[in-house]
This record gives sequence, structure tokens and C-alpha cells, in this order.
Amino acid sequence: MNQNEKYAAIHYHSYLGLDKVLDAQHPRSGQYGKEAHDETLFIIIHQVYELWFKQIIHELESLVGLFEADAVDEKNIGIAVSRIERINEIFKLLIHQIDVLETMTPLDFLEFRNFLFPASGFQSAQFRKTEVMLGLKMAQRFSYQEKPYYNQLSAEQQEEIKDLESRRSLFELIEDWLERTPFIKCEGFSFIDEYKVAIAKMIERERQAIETNEYLSPEERTARLTMLGANGEFFQQVLDPAIHAQKIADGHVRISYDAMIAAVMIHVYRDQPILQLPYRLLDAITTMDELMTSWRYRHAQMVMRMLGKKSGTGGSAGFDYLMETVKKHQIFKDFHHISTLLIPRGDVPQLPDSLKRDLSFYYSTK
Repeated sequence: MNQNEKYAAIHYHSYLGLDKVLDAQHPRSGQYGKEAHDETLFIIIHQVYELWFKQIIHELESLVGLFEADAVDEKNIGIAVSRIERINEIFKLLIHQIDVLETMTPLDFLEFRNFLFPASGFQSAQFRKTEVMLGLKMAQRFSYQEKPYYNQLSAEQQEEIKDLESRRSLFELIEDWLERTPFIKCEGFSFIDEYKVAIAKMIERERQAIETNEYLSPEERTARLTMLGANGEFFQQVLDPAIHAQKIADGHVRISYDAMIAAVMIHVYRDQPILQLPYRLLDAITTMDELMTSWRYRHAQMVMRMLGKKSGTGGSAGFDYLMETVKKHQIFKDFHHISTLLIPRGDVPQLPDSLKRDLSFYYSTK
């Protein structure tokens, strides 16, 4: 291509391929009699979903590329944050599209639903790719009819999904990145040891406050001390690597112990300059997981509103199946649980000056 061709004028219509896009809606109801007015809305909503899934996959491919390296260039963390935040804004749009779809009533939907069998959202290869790339693989899925979740895809699409299953997901890459956090242990400071001491001091202070509170009855005092003891035991269990390993084996936890401790440290010391972007990254990922779960929930509620207890066009149990995926298909739920381990700022262990310097911008310290 010569320079003149490279910068040749192009028309808006042809650049966007609008002939193909605008001629891609073919209501089946019109092919078999009177066209149902709302079928066009139904088609466009789902086509737009697929376009946004394509963009999400585009962003995820770039994120995987950033974190696949053995040593992640810290300059790329800001790029990763911005791309995850873009995905989050897209998920907000996906949730809002359900509001648009719900301008169609259940009776409106029944005018053309029978023409859709056996088409189903199960056949969205792009959504399955999105789930796998994020980290929802076979072992973490809610079983559907005891068949592989990709069994309704084409042979080519199934091979693509299987290939993605064999690769490291964003969850695994972020876990690896966290495990390489260099500040967990350094000369004169062990974060986990100091944090355990801080937790013990916090619990002891709360115990004394309960025991000396003159407004509590003996029964209330006993109940609160029992609860406090349970909280203390919980902290010690969670911070014990052997117990954490058992929870992973039992399927209650997915993230590794070292990655979890690193995530806690990033949250606790997030105001330190070098940890601000890592904190924003973890926060954006947690938001992404929350929004994806919210989209699943809104989708399930919409299905209940439209179909009640009817089965899905793809043969699933409809609403009941979708609600199971809401509960069981959270990918980064361990990141939500980090909040359980946080303590008030006043109880956070003080960092040694040498580590403060390492976590700061040198030119700004005196």
C-alpha cells in the first residue's frame, strides 16, 4: 500500500461496514407469517451484546499479554487498570441493556419465542471465551446436564475453548504477579508477622473494652466476648498457611496463600506511592467481578419476569439454572474476601523508614 492509499478518504458508512451491520436483523416471525414487532429489538440487543463481548475479549487479550511475562513492567500496571476500567464500563452498559429489553412484555416475547428453538445464550462462544479468559474454567463451573459447558458450540469453537482452557487465565496471571510482590519480607520487617501482632493487639483492646463496659449485662458481655473469640480464631486460621492450603484443597478458596498475603499488604499500605496503582488494579478487578455477577443476576431476574418457571430455549432449567451460576460463577471472589482481613488504619504496623523509602518516590522524600 502506497502513502496515498494509506490516507485516502473513506466514508463513514463504508468505514463502519453499515451495509452488513444494518442488514443483519432478520426476524423469524416475519418469515413464517406476521412479523412480531418486538423481535427486532430482541435481535439488536443480542447483537450489541456480541459486539461488546468482542471488545471485552480484545481488552482481555491485551491484559493477558501484559501479565504473561515473568517480570511485569510496572509501567504497564496503569495501562492494565485503564483497560479493566473500560471493561467495567462495558459491563455497566450490558446491565443497562436489560432495562431496554424489559420494555418488551412477556406477552410480546411469546409472540415470537417459539421461532427461537433451540437457539440459546448457551451458544454464545464469545461469552464462553470471556469467562475462560477471566478464569472460570471447567473445574469451577456449575454442571449443566452433566455435559461440557461448550457442547452446544460448533466443533471449531469447541477447539478454541479447549485451547483457552489449557492456557493461563487472567486470574492465574494476577495470582502469579501478586506472589512476586517484593515487599512482603525484607530486612528487619516481615509483614505477616507484624500483621499477626497487630491483629492480636486489636482483639485484646476490644476484649478489654467489652469487659469494662458498664452498660452491658453479663449475658450481653458473654455473648460479645464469644463473638470476639470467634473473630480472633478466624484471623489466625486464615493467616495460617497450612489451614489456607486445606481450604484450597476443599474448594473453599482458590487464591494461593502468598498471593492473598500480598493482596492484603497492598490494601493495607495502598497510600504508599508505589502501591497505589497495584491497589487500583485489585480494586478494578474486584469491581469487574461484582459487575459480571450483577449482570448474571439481572439476566436471571429478566428471565424470571419473561418466562416464570418455563425452561430455556436451549433446554436449561431457565431461571433456576441462571441463579446457580450467579452464586457459583464468581471468578475473583477471593479478592472480595480480602476485606475480612483488613484492620483499622490506627492498628496497621508501622513500616521501617528504609521500606517507606522503597515504597515512595525518591525525589519527594527528605
